[in-house]
Amino acid sequence: MQNTNNKLYSEDLAPISQSQRTWNTWNYAALWISMSLCIPTYMLASSLISGGMNWWQAILTIFIGNTIVLIPMILNGHAGAKYGIPFPVLARASFGVAGANIPAMLRAIVACGWFGIQTWIGGYALYLMFKVWMPAIETWPQIFPASFGLQTAPALFFFLFWLLNMYVVYLGVDIIKKLLVFKAFFLPAAALALLFWAISAGNGLGPILSQPSKFATAAQFWDYFFPALTGMVGFWATLSLNIPDFTRYAVSQRAQVTGQAIGLPPSMTLFSFIGVVVTSATFIIYGETIWDPLVLAGKFESKLLVSVAMIAVAISTLATNIAANIVSPANDFANLSPSKINFRTGGYITGVLGILIFPWKLIADPTGYIFTWLIAYSSLLGPIGGIMIVDYFFIRKKELSLIDLYQTQGAYTYNNGFNRAAVVALLCGIAPNVPGFLIAINAINKNSFPEWIAHLYNYAWFVGFAVAGIVYWGMMKNRK
Repeated sequence: MQNTNNKLYSEDLAPISQSQRTWNTWNYAALWISMSLCIPTYMLASSLISGGMNWWQAILTIFIGNTIVLIPMILNGHAGAKYGIPFPVLARASFGVAGANIPAMLRAIVACGWFGIQTWIGGYALYLMFKVWMPAIETWPQIFPASFGLQTAPALFFFLFWLLNMYVVYLGVDIIKKLLVFKAFFLPAAALALLFWAISAGNGLGPILSQPSKFATAAQFWDYFFPALTGMVGFWATLSLNIPDFTRYAVSQRAQVTGQAIGLPPSMTLFSFIGVVVTSATFIIYGETIWDPLVLAGKFESKLLVSVAMIAVAISTLATNIAANIVSPANDFANLSPSKINFRTGGYITGVLGILIFPWKLIADPTGYIFTWLIAYSSLLGPIGGIMIVDYFFIRKKELSLIDLYQTQGAYTYNNGFNRAAVVALLCGIAPNVPGFLIAINAINKNSFPEWIAHLYNYAWFVGFAVAGIVYWGMMKNRK
């Protein structure tokens, strides 16, 4: 690519040539099936059961949420497939060549959180495996302050698994292909085995699926449903932004559209069904609802079974973590300084921040997982999605100047590299959700704001997407 400015250009961020665009429909379907088959997806479904839904309410909520998020996924994927550019470069069109670092960093920080969560899950799986053989590790002396909420042995295995992730980053992403192949064959088999166990131990599907909803009234159900739906949308809100990182390799628009439609909602719904059935069965079998599959596996009597299950969880988690939570933030961090930060350095930055987010606290209970983590970050990413989609489809009519995306002085320079309209729209999209977030984390009293303002947080992604998109369109409609 000629006439590019070195500060904005690198091989990692450069447009993909037509000859390198080899991903077809089934590649995208396989990508989503692989990424959907992970422990957080299982926990997503089981958390709804733990929160009070019955099996069909939980499944329907997940299906609706993933069908909704498929729309911005396909729309944002269009530019990647057409121009061969990654998410941080696409964001330059709406936020400016310097301002693009704002959405890139917001998205990257969320990815760091997901990296931490997945790493904690993998490390905890290793801890459970060793605990069945060496029970004494559970009583190792406490070395962390009580405020950390972290036991010594789980922390050690978390750190060891973190080092393994960093080693894979050092080796490069090619090794992940082998891990994904293992995961594609083993994890579905393990999930089905867990399903058959639940049906057998729970005396058949009948008693399991007859578990009633815990909501006494319709009002109670709707009060839980809408924030839960927002959480389901928020689950893939990160990928709905940086999907150009993957669609830039598409052989055609049809490939990315059809592949994502085939892969995302069905695979999420089917794997979630296993989580719903197994979680419902735990109440029948153990007299308590166990929403964490690692805790459940730790209850099995066979040491060999627990060991095999935990090794499988660790390997599949490693594969998902690199594919979903390293590749994209590495690009985002590279966008800060393309000449100095490459994939490996970006991966290391992601790893360090993933620890600092305290992931073990984010998934300590289903309420925190949905209402604190999923909804909170959806309130940041929804406005970005609204701005980018409005800019690409309504302001620019799907026409971008590829050369200017890599120029400090060009069509996307705006004011010193920042598009004020995008920054203002982003702030406007985030603002309505701030009161509800502060109430959710108990930072302020729930009576500090009118009830209707606090409740906007239950629809955080939708509110942010709509407000930011409308404000941006209003400020940009007369310019290009």
